[in-house]
Amino acid sequence: MVLMLSGKMRLLRWWFIFLLCLSPLAALFVNLLDDNLGADPAKIIVKELGFWAITLLWLTLAVTPVRKLLGWRWLMSFRRMLGLYTFFYAVLHLLAFATFLIGWRWDILLTELTKRPYIVVGALALLLLIPLTLTSTKAMQRRLGKHWKKLHSLIYPISLLVMLHFVWQIRSDFGQQFIFAIILAILLGYRLYLKGRSS
Repeated sequence: MVLMLSGKMRLLRWWFIFLLCLSPLAALFVNLLDDNLGADPAKIIVKELGFWAITLLWLTLAVTPVRKLLGWRWLMSFRRMLGLYTFFYAVLHLLAFATFLIGWRWDILLTELTKRPYIVVGALALLLLIPLTLTSTKAMQRRLGKHWKKLHSLIYPISLLVMLHFVWQIRSDFGQQFIFAIILAILLGYRLYLKGRSS
């Protein structure tokens, strides 16, 4: 009976986090249908999808520190989901940019790449996310063995590229970027601290 209740709780928790991660996209879609995205809805869509890609990446990075500090072992079972949602929102961010802002014009894209380096680092971060996404399953973890952990340590340079992508878009107000940078510094700093203690 206890095991049955525990299994139901895990399932409810899984669905809760799954739907919670999906809710920003649903809210964006509802606001789009209600014509509630302001004077430039295309720009808002691209910006919001990018914001949630970064947020979910930071949450993925936060799983291990939170587990160690609070002892929440159950969080580990959701790290893969958060990572996959990160990739999902990042791909949507790219597709929205290509569709709404440059209209799938390769000549405009090439011009943007030379004029705006934040697009280059953002694209590189997304490319590096692809092998992490493809090897996120337990089967791939077993197949790659010790190499799996080395491959997935790419999450750290990816996070730095994403932060650079975010910062280079600053026009005037840099408050949001500053908050994300502080959080990333704490998350990566904690990992360096743990690595120093174990060495």
